[in-house]
Amino acid sequence: MSSPSLVSVSRRDPPLPSSPPRREDIIPSRSTVTGAPRRPPRLDEIATEDVKTMFTINFAKVAEKRLSWPWASTTRYVFGGKQMWGYPKFIKREDLEKSEHLKDDSFTIRCDIAVIHDICTKQTSAPKFVFVPPPELNQHLGDLLKTEKGADVVFEVGGERIAAHRCVPASRSPVFSAELFGVMKEGDTASVIHIDDLEAQVFKELLYFAYTDSLREAKEEEEDIMCQHLLVAADRYNMERLKLICEEKLCKYIDAGSVPTILALAEQYHYNGLKKACFDFLSCPAHRRAVVATEGFQNLCKSFPSLVMELIAMPSPP
Repeated sequence: MSSPSLVSVSRRDPPLPSSPPRREDIIPSRSTVTGAPRRPPRLDEIATEDVKTMFTINFAKVAEKRLSWPWASTTRYVFGGKQMWGYPKFIKREDLEKSEHLKDDSFTIRCDIAVIHDICTKQTSAPKFVFVPPPELNQHLGDLLKTEKGADVVFEVGGERIAAHRCVPASRSPVFSAELFGVMKEGDTASVIHIDDLEAQVFKELLYFAYTDSLREAKEEEEDIMCQHLLVAADRYNMERLKLICEEKLCKYIDAGSVPTILALAEQYHYNGLKKACFDFLSCPAHRRAVVATEGFQNLCKSFPSLVMELIAMPSPP
């Protein structure tokens, strides 16, 4: 007994329940029908390169009843050249003849195709024709401080007079703002502000930071001492960013000789980050023994006995 015949469906020519029609019966040529519209081009005719797709083929009524296209579960195919894709065993002929899809010896096939575009993850940048230099405001303000051009206030520090522009330090520090715009009048250019308890060089560095938001490079053997003085000045004028910069720099200079002074400074002005760095250094028994033998540690015991108690209570490392 012969097996039942099957209807084959491909993406090129939709099958009919009877024998396949001739091509000239479906698509008339110009020689047979004058002015007849030409068939739309096939996907493989208009694509210049292989096309990655997902597709489903079904009877039109079945496709319309679906709530969504099952792209997630559909196999991906690449259309290219003269390849044929479809279902070689779409439906048995006897089942088709009994089904609701066959009416008046014809049926309608629906083919849904989704073309997949690969996502390009390669970073591309457009060519640059204009180069924007880095900001120069800090340099220009530093030059303004150096030349004293347009200065409208004078600070007297350690016997030296330092000219400045009151708007700049006032914008960087609430303490400067109160001193320069609270008591003084803006038009009083002859007034002199006396600064006590600060060295002239330290105040100059403080002003330089107010103008440029940076510190000048210093010799390594002098940087730690300058940072200690600036830490006190930054606390006095409530310049938070300068405090953090000095704290960070001083962490690099912690050793057996300097840790008593730095720890006392951190405790007095409540610099918790700097204090933690000192305690981290002292957590090593060898470091602790070396520090205890210094004169600086004896002074620390007298000035901040609570710190000594914290050191004694510090757990020994495993």
